[in-house]
Amino acid sequence: MSIRNIAIIAHVDHGKTTLVDQMLRQAGAFRENQVVAERVMDSNPLEKERGITILAKNTSIRWKDNKINIIDTPGHADFGGEVERIMRMVDGVLLVVDAFDGPMPQTRFVLRKAFELGRVPIVVINKIDRPGADPMRVHDEVLSLFIELDATEAQLDAPVVYASARQGIATMDLDVDGTNMNPLFDAILQYVPIPPNDATGPFQMLVSTIDYSSYLGRMGIGRVEMGVVRVGDVVSLLQMDPKQPIQNSRVTKLFCFEGLERVEVQEAAAGEIVSVAGLENVEIGLTITDPSFQERLEGIAVEEPTISVDFQVNTSAFAGKEGKFVTSRQVRDRLLKELERNVALRVEETDNTDTWKVSGRGELHLSILMETMRREGYEFQVSRPKVITRLGDNGEKLEPYEELLIDVPDDYVGAVIEKLGPRKAVMTEMKNPGQGMVRLTYRIPARGLFGYRSEFLTDTRGTGIMHHRFLEYGAWSGALDGRTRGVLVSMENGTIIAFALGNLGERSTLFVEPGQPVYEGMVVGENSRPGDMDVNPTKEKKLSNMRSKSADDAIVLEPPRIHTLESALEYIEEDELIEVTPQSIRLRKKVLNTIDRKRVTRDLKKERDRD
Repeated sequence: MSIRNIAIIAHVDHGKTTLVDQMLRQAGAFRENQVVAERVMDSNPLEKERGITILAKNTSIRWKDNKINIIDTPGHADFGGEVERIMRMVDGVLLVVDAFDGPMPQTRFVLRKAFELGRVPIVVINKIDRPGADPMRVHDEVLSLFIELDATEAQLDAPVVYASARQGIATMDLDVDGTNMNPLFDAILQYVPIPPNDATGPFQMLVSTIDYSSYLGRMGIGRVEMGVVRVGDVVSLLQMDPKQPIQNSRVTKLFCFEGLERVEVQEAAAGEIVSVAGLENVEIGLTITDPSFQERLEGIAVEEPTISVDFQVNTSAFAGKEGKFVTSRQVRDRLLKELERNVALRVEETDNTDTWKVSGRGELHLSILMETMRREGYEFQVSRPKVITRLGDNGEKLEPYEELLIDVPDDYVGAVIEKLGPRKAVMTEMKNPGQGMVRLTYRIPARGLFGYRSEFLTDTRGTGIMHHRFLEYGAWSGALDGRTRGVLVSMENGTIIAFALGNLGERSTLFVEPGQPVYEGMVVGENSRPGDMDVNPTKEKKLSNMRSKSADDAIVLEPPRIHTLESALEYIEEDELIEVTPQSIRLRKKVLNTIDRKRVTRDLKKERDRD
């Protein structure tokens, strides 16, 4: 039996998880009567809800006496760190590209990593049954991208498979209708090389990713580069820094991947992807070797975070009412536990024992952590995101820049360009691929994207599509304008009254509805003009013994704007926080008391005037 190790890479929503579903079904990974959910690889509830892959996952299929290990990787830029590490375990990649959209920013980023490591690509042009699909145009765009990324001659000769993952068909020739996925399986066996399988040498393996089990602790996942590993073997864990001591441990459990199952095995030879338990302090990028052969494999650089937020213990008037875990010790322990597997995350203590600085790859990366914690019963507050700056070679201040790609209908191009100018975005490309859409590419400071998504959706009437990915660190671009409108801040504690909202709704956008509890300092809406306004949403209608024609008319309110975690992170300003509980997401001011807040605002204004 020979092995093939492949990773599936693609942009968000180009259909790679659905493709893996079909490969598993048609290769017989499921029993005939087995009930299997759609997008079975997206097992995390958040992945199913959002339709995105967050964590890389291993699976395998058997085809013609061969084992094909498949790793389904995230398509979103915030989880690009997962993709980079996976490339070290595989010998080939399935590049899945939408037959309508063509290559997108994340495709470029992942593909560059694969080419740098010399991986063999197989191009899968998916969704050929989609209305407006143009597989030949996309084929040409993929070839142009290969040339742009300095692909070798062998990589440029990559086979192209045309597929519809939803229908479960694939073909090498558009003139020949596909009937099943067999052409794709055969292409993998023909073009992806067999991994190095020297089972006679000493054992050596690079840890490419980490899993965590409450029973077995941390487990290192990677490809066995050389030799054989067995349960009970004593192995050495070599640190990145040669000066650090070598740690010897015993392999307590060994797992391979069969279909969707993790199967316990007694031994594994070179070329196989395995999960090893029993090694304390195992980290991504470390080498596991035979104690007699202490030679390091080239490590993996885990990408540095670019954005940070402050996690705090909830201090609002409703603290402890909705959550199960509310104390500083509980929140701190949960954040530190997340470091076990989320290696792109950083958690730092601050001067305040109730506040921690948490840094990640982007707003989505951090909001996924927040959403996971609130579903587990945690209650906390988070601050506005800040970019993580660096110092350049000459001591200059550097900040992270993103590549922003926008697809927008012709009618709204002007509005998009107008809004991105003040955000210090520089257009690098503008092209019209047809279908009435224009594609704009920008280089923009990461700060410039804070709060832009909601503006963008409004400006394009929900018809625009935007994607962005980390590009590089560049020169600090100076001050950026903040939110153009103020907020409505409650002056009272109590229950929200429809009568009060009826008066406020005429000149504002509301975030709350009648019957909800409210406290002093909570943000209840957006003002129609700059500057915050203190309001009383609990004000009741005064009773009188007089009646007028309109007095008894029903109060008609616009539906409130409901904030998600991502939209709230983009919306709030420096003096505001998000209160996150299992039941609610509320916006609030850092200083809750109305009089104290006015004094702080006045003092800040005096300081600015002095400067």
